[in-house]
Amino acid sequence: MLRSSMPKAELILWSKLKSKGMDGYKFRRQYSVEKFVIDFYCPRLKLAIEVDGDSHFSEGSEVCDKARQGCIESFGISFLRFTNKEIYENLDEVLAKIEDCIQNRYTMNNYAD
Repeated sequence: MLRSSMPKAELILWSKLKSKGMDGYKFRRQYSVEKFVIDFYCPRLKLAIEVDGDSHFSEGSEVCDKARQGCIESFGISFLRFTNKEIYENLDEVLAKIEDCIQNRYTMNNYAD
């Protein structure tokens, strides 16, 4: 389901991703794949980024998250997951992991051409 407002951790990360802020790659928010909505998605790299808030740590949510991620990955989409806490406390590390993944996806895509 699409949300009209983003949680704080997503806002922080979106401020770094929007306007081609990550190595010139365009990310979209709340991108739909099948019946699921990805927090952030880069179509060019087929890279999804999810921010896991408190709801992802309730009973039974891990099973749902794995099934959801498996479905999305079946479309050739790579997945990165971060918790709210990681974004609040280690934003530089989160951004470095995203940049590493972008570089790896870019290299993979160029070898596939």
